[in-house]
Amino acid sequence: EGKSKKPVYININDDKVEFKDAAHVWGKDTIKTTELIKGELDNRRISVLNIGPAGEIMNPIACITCDGNSFVGRGGAGAVMGSKNLKAISSFGTKEVPVFDPEKAKEIAKEVFKKLSDKIGGHGAEYGTPFFIGLLEEEGDLPMKYWTQDTWPEVEKISTPLYNEVLNVKPLFCANCPIGCHRHIQLKEPKKWALEGNGPEYETLAMMGGCYLCSDLSAICKANDICNRMGIDTISTGAWISFLAECWEKGLLNEDDTGGIKIEWGNGETLVFLTQKIAKMEGIGAWFRDGILGAAKKIGPVTQDLIVQVKNLDYPAHDPRCHTALGVNYATGTRGACHTRGEVFLPVDIYFPELFEGELAKDNIENTPRRTFLIQNLYSFYNQVSMYAFMNGFGEMKMGEILDILNAITGWNWSLDDLIEAGKRVFTLERLINVRDGFDWKFDTLPKKMTIAAKEGGRIGRVPLPFDSTLKKYYNMRGWDEQGHPTREILKKLDLSEYVDYVV
Repeated sequence: EGKSKKPVYININDDKVEFKDAAHVWGKDTIKTTELIKGELDNRRISVLNIGPAGEIMNPIACITCDGNSFVGRGGAGAVMGSKNLKAISSFGTKEVPVFDPEKAKEIAKEVFKKLSDKIGGHGAEYGTPFFIGLLEEEGDLPMKYWTQDTWPEVEKISTPLYNEVLNVKPLFCANCPIGCHRHIQLKEPKKWALEGNGPEYETLAMMGGCYLCSDLSAICKANDICNRMGIDTISTGAWISFLAECWEKGLLNEDDTGGIKIEWGNGETLVFLTQKIAKMEGIGAWFRDGILGAAKKIGPVTQDLIVQVKNLDYPAHDPRCHTALGVNYATGTRGACHTRGEVFLPVDIYFPELFEGELAKDNIENTPRRTFLIQNLYSFYNQVSMYAFMNGFGEMKMGEILDILNAITGWNWSLDDLIEAGKRVFTLERLINVRDGFDWKFDTLPKKMTIAAKEGGRIGRVPLPFDSTLKKYYNMRGWDEQGHPTREILKKLDLSEYVDYVV
């Protein structure tokens, strides 16, 4: 509820909060908006969250951009800002954050920073996440031809080392992080797509490359730049274009639908054209005004077996047929299919040995309920404190070190059990909101394509089945009933009884 009568942005400077006119940046892309606001406030050190033109028109996959190179990328948060006529939030602070034991916190932080720098700093900065795309194609984790193909030899054309050679890559570092996995690129050819700025990372390369079978790295870079500037999610953009290509291949679309173009697999020109249409919600892009489900409904009922989504959020670029526990993880994701709410595609026994020991280290259907339960609880905590999982695996940061930092900052004296319990409360509260809004067991689904095993490649013969019985075991572990509703007993145990009305 509530909306500004005109476009505004919020400026926060220590304790001072003010609403400022945003007419001069309304309609501007995310990069230009960041530059203009920093210039207007005469402070290059401020941080700027903002939306692009896609957020202004409430595009359902509009994201929020931070300082021009990081993105709140999924779920349409940018559309929410646009609905309020809120273009941006700028912030700058000079005050100290209260810390329980500042000397110990600094000591631990220094040790962890050095460990991360030694372990992955150089490799992360040199190769970033594009390094993974070739490895994950070989493993069978990469989406290919909208989840219908098992291998893709052309993956090397969009992976490292060629990626680095063609794009003159430089690393971009997030604040206080030595990894530097963001990419700054220079694309010189073809001249019509020449650009300098943020380069595509794994999810974008996977969804616009593998999922759409596009090995034209220049086209992917241009489409990525359009998404970044307009402010839309590259994962769903790639998924939607791939879905249209499959519909075209099956004769479900014609040139009257597409504005005169042929949506054939892997065409770079088509990728760029459709990215623009989706960003602006024009032509066939407007068919996605209500997400993938809306477009599928418009095309026809046969598409229900083609789409790959949960709760109208498209699958990200990791395959449950390769990593079994992802099936239940995606299905029960509180915002839909989301890999950052529980990355069980990672070697969790290496990343989190304190939680995944012995038999539980094995990724199989028997372990799926417990593995999903634990990783979702852990990531619910991580997402509250802005932790980065690469620190655990590649940086060999142990859970004990995370607890040491947490306790030095807060003085809470938490154990690992306390951390997991906190994550459990967060996840359960999110589920309560889902149930309140009508998202119960009927929306905890596994797309049909995920029941079809590969005939070749790294995931040959694997499917995350049986699904329904595994889901019920997961519900039971969570303390939910057969409808997927948290029970009164678990709400009482987690001190969430005040929300019991959400499930009755």
